[in-house]
Amino acid sequence: MSTMTVPLNPFDAPLNGLPTSIQMTPAVAMTQDQFFAFCQQNPDKRFERTALGELIIMPPIGLEGGLHEGEVYRQLANWSLAFGKGKATNSNVGFILPNGANRAPDASWLSPEQMASLTAEQRKKFPPLCPFFLTEVRSPSDGLKKLQEKMEEYIANGCQLGWLIDPDKKQVHVYRPGQPPQVFDDLLTISGEPELPGFVLDLEPVWRP
Repeated sequence: MSTMTVPLNPFDAPLNGLPTSIQMTPAVAMTQDQFFAFCQQNPDKRFERTALGELIIMPPIGLEGGLHEGEVYRQLANWSLAFGKGKATNSNVGFILPNGANRAPDASWLSPEQMASLTAEQRKKFPPLCPFFLTEVRSPSDGLKKLQEKMEEYIANGCQLGWLIDPDKKQVHVYRPGQPPQVFDDLLTISGEPELPGFVLDLEPVWRP
């Protein structure tokens, strides 16, 4: 019989007081191929999975949250195209982290080396890697502590630069391996240097979608 848990810690509570997601322990553990097939059979829903195999059902976000997320991806994709190396992905792409978790960042960038390491078959499914760069954009339904834990997981699994963007507070939490997170307030832009040469995210349209 499956079990369900929702955040009980008040620090995990989203801004509207409702649970951010439903976390379930499946009665039967799924392999990565089975989990991929399960996601394809439920295309109207978004799933993630912890390193322990717990299934997380992600709720849809509101219009404003979608605009925030879409703007970050748009700028990253435009830079990647101009840079001519690597590939930008949106939140529809899932990844298998080295610890076995399945995650889908709001926007991410795969380095040329990462792209070259993938076989044709791996490109058709969830690639077994953690993106070189990624962002999570906090929506009103997201608990901050859970997102911070997720960012730490990304860094521990190979991410070289991560941004946790909080539009309501106009904050950017910057994560790098071997360094404590940095928090910046009321920025108008933020640079991805030196990890992403030439990438500067214009935050004004993110703060005001």
